[in-house]
Amino acid sequence: QVQLVESGGGSAQAGGSLSLSCTASSQIYCMGWFRQRPGKERELVARIYISSGNTYYVDSVKGRFTISRDNTNQMYLRMDSLKPEDTAMYYCATDSFSRCRRATEYDVWGQGTQVTVSS
Repeated sequence: QVQLVESGGGSAQAGGSLSLSCTASSQIYCMGWFRQRPGKERELVARIYISSGNTYYVDSVKGRFTISRDNTNQMYLRMDSLKPEDTAMYYCATDSFSRCRRATEYDVWGQGTQVTVSS
């Protein structure tokens, strides 16, 4: 089974930027970035289909976050204009059945990386 490892994250001031990376141990078809804020359910923030580059963003991050991939099983989440409400544990995930349409379809998860945004 593929394994995912996140890196990046950390702390930033509001209005600042951070980048996250996710490395897959083998080729995947699609990948999503999720976050879980304190006291909230985990939510899908962005998704990318590796071959087509087709992307999806939740409304709250549109225009501020950018999901991308390269040709070496690496995926990225660039986060600009950060807000305190972006503070969360961020996870990359994939669907071993290559669907990635619904949050419930993601069954392979990285360990998570913390993002903290101060005002």
